[in-house]
Amino acid sequence: MNIIYEGQIPFYQFLNEHSQVIQPLPEWALTKETLINYYQQMVIARQFDTKAIALQRTGQLGTYASSAGCEAIDVVTASLMSEADVLVPYYRNHAMQMIRGMELSDILLYWGGDERGNSSPAQREDFPNCVPIATQCLHACGVASAIKIRAQQRATVCMLGDGATSKGDFLEALNVAGVWQLPVVFIINNNQWAISVPRSLQSIALTLAQKALGAGIRGEQVDGNDVIALHQSVASALQRAREGKGPTLIEAVSYRLSDHTTADDATRYRHPDALKTAWEKEPIKRLRNYLHAQGWWQEHNETEWQHQTATLIQASVEQYLDTPPQPVSAMFDYLFADLPEHLVKQRDIAVSRDSGESSCNSNSSGNDREAAS
Repeated sequence: MNIIYEGQIPFYQFLNEHSQVIQPLPEWALTKETLINYYQQMVIARQFDTKAIALQRTGQLGTYASSAGCEAIDVVTASLMSEADVLVPYYRNHAMQMIRGMELSDILLYWGGDERGNSSPAQREDFPNCVPIATQCLHACGVASAIKIRAQQRATVCMLGDGATSKGDFLEALNVAGVWQLPVVFIINNNQWAISVPRSLQSIALTLAQKALGAGIRGEQVDGNDVIALHQSVASALQRAREGKGPTLIEAVSYRLSDHTTADDATRYRHPDALKTAWEKEPIKRLRNYLHAQGWWQEHNETEWQHQTATLIQASVEQYLDTPPQPVSAMFDYLFADLPEHLVKQRDIAVSRDSGESSCNSNSSGNDREAAS
């Protein structure tokens, strides 16, 4: 018997769960600026997440997907992307959208059921949130194909969860990305749960990254709670993509610290001890402890940043709540470039209804977003 193929999946980690350095750090991580920026952005993401859940619980926001536990993945990846790169997100990438320029109020508009949250000029060529599982993987390959045809030095970044790796769309995307050598980076947020299905029941494979091997592309696993390891892995993958060296699949191992969405109750299927253990490994605490140990982040820095963050988020919430809800007729405005004839009459009826109600609601407050959610 001859062995004609033998693959390897590297695993990257610099800061362990105790905030200890376990191997020599890259040169960029020996100074504080980048690490402090990562920490600050993660704090904004966590506070925004907490506020969004509170808005949903009080009827001022629609069903919301928490990002708690994956802040490092989003913050590092978005920070390393260039303005020319294209983000193809799924529904848990609020921090990435924030860093790439979207106003927090626009992100809230989206989760409040307002289509204007999907039309922010700051999105540029980035795609809107993808709610169907794994379909965005093929969309990302389409974008990457256009970039390659135009011979542009750009990368497409496709974000997905571990559950998406069980879908055919994902495997088809890996295959075409490999065959066509597309400038795309697939990043799996392996947060251990596909709604209520644990990672152990999704795939018997030791890693999800090894699914890349079947497509002939590079696959690697990284500690998704370690910003330094994430920086090294994502930066290299983006550089390869921009230089025409093909796609990469990165499995970032994290843990979902929340329910799947605000419509879920994870206590029905997740043992509390597992959640308690995960909170001890989470990315914000890990980096904060390291910064403290280096003398780069003190209590007064923490107090000041928490205050600035709370002020920023509250202002964004007020802007969102003060935005008048869209008229009923708006439901016709975002699906078609040219409205089909059979919907024109329906839209006219909706417009008439809007006109009739406008005078009745002229004195009403814009603070109640419940109707929009």
